[in-house]
Amino acid sequence: SGSSAAAPLPEEDCMKLNPSFLGIALSSLLAIDLWASKRLGVCAGEGSAWGSARPLMKVIEVSGHGIPWLLGTFYGLCQSDSSAAREVLLNLLFALLLDLVLVAVVKGLVKRRRPTHNKMDMFVTISVDKYSFPSGHATRAALVCRFVLHHLVLAVPLRVLVVLWALIVGISRVMLGRHNVTDVLFGLLLGYALYSVVEYCWLSPLSAPALFALW
Repeated sequence: SGSSAAAPLPEEDCMKLNPSFLGIALSSLLAIDLWASKRLGVCAGEGSAWGSARPLMKVIEVSGHGIPWLLGTFYGLCQSDSSAAREVLLNLLFALLLDLVLVAVVKGLVKRRRPTHNKMDMFVTISVDKYSFPSGHATRAALVCRFVLHHLVLAVPLRVLVVLWALIVGISRVMLGRHNVTDVLFGLLLGYALYSVVEYCWLSPLSAPALFALW
């Protein structure tokens, strides 16, 4: 016959024209994440909607940074004269170091760029901090929060303040424009789960006598 049948599309072209439901869902989630993060970045700059609150948000940023926590924990470990306190502080130091390594590895693997509205004026950064996923501050806040609640005897108001601090650190990351919403949510979940690893690998005079001999 004079008419010829249309040639079938290659399989890969069919896949592009008929994206999977999972692909559509992930693309939609990414779009919502970017939109919400942009709208919530109200302290991303001095001229932003809540630009006057930016200095306060940066103080909260420092409160969740790794360096103050590492230095403070190490100082407390050196000054402590109680074996029970040394055990807790040594495990907190171990938890903080494990958190830094894990977050750096995940950031290096995912390599998600920070939001475009972020001002790169963060407190003490390293090369991997140019990446956004996950939020190291959120991971650390959740980890420290769970650690403190389990190993320090605190009155109920103080326990509530510790939880609020962890949540505020996470929220401040989005408000400052440092991270997208999903960066913070995953960071909080990762930090919460990381505490279980620390508990499982708990360092004690029986399991790690060499470490305790140093102190």
